[in-house]
Amino acid sequence: MKNQKIFPGIILLGFGLYFFLTQNNHVTMLKEYLTWPTLLIIVGIAFLGQGYGGKDAESILPGVILVGFGLHFHIAGKLAIWPDHIGVFILIISLGFLLRYQKTGNGLFHGILFLFISIVLLFHDEVLKWMGLLENKAASIINFWPFLLIAIGLYLLFIKRK
Repeated sequence: MKNQKIFPGIILLGFGLYFFLTQNNHVTMLKEYLTWPTLLIIVGIAFLGQGYGGKDAESILPGVILVGFGLHFHIAGKLAIWPDHIGVFILIISLGFLLRYQKTGNGLFHGILFLFISIVLLFHDEVLKWMGLLENKAASIINFWPFLLIAIGLYLLFIKRK
């Protein structure tokens, strides 16, 4: 049975701590983290708490997305090795689908699809270098890969119905 007290409990606790710390000027070492991405992380943690503690597995996906995006916005400018790229967002979404699949048994296709897309986006330049001799022919083909995504999306929406 789903426990519906976890989500609002974590939201109220997290937002209360957040606003207390923003009003308290004595906590200077946390000041740079008291921004809007922290609010995303708090809401994401509430979703994850609901998903794992409240046995509501559908809350895992939005929880991972919100925590991941919040962490990304905190880390992107501060850690030199962290990529600031759209592929990171798609990778976070992929992780959410895969963690939800672990609990529910559905969403594996979506998780793997988003994982593949994120890898292609994150390592696009390396893939082109790896192709080496095929660079001229491959470059013209690679410009059309978004149309492949559109075609797969249309196929899933209109042709492959269960």
